[in-house]
Amino acid sequence: MSSTKILPESEVTPKLSHGDGDHERFAHYADRDKITESMVTGVPLRALCGKVWVPSRDPKKYPVCPECKEIYEGLPPGPDEQ
Repeated sequence: MSSTKILPESEVTPKLSHGDGDHERFAHYADRDKITESMVTGVPLRALCGKVWVPSRDPKKYPVCPECKEIYEGLPPGPDEQ
């Protein structure tokens, strides 16, 4: 007869950084409305470069992420920019 093991409940915490530390030193690009929502709700969001984080600091105090900037500059202009 086989038995089923029940694992104890555990909280799953998403990994909010790539682990290399570099992404923590930059201001990242993401949808403006989602940044505001994330700051209020605490729900992580994904930057253009792929970093997942909850914005909580003044981005003007940090240099722009070079990866985000390169991706942003390669995007077609939005309706506000035409």
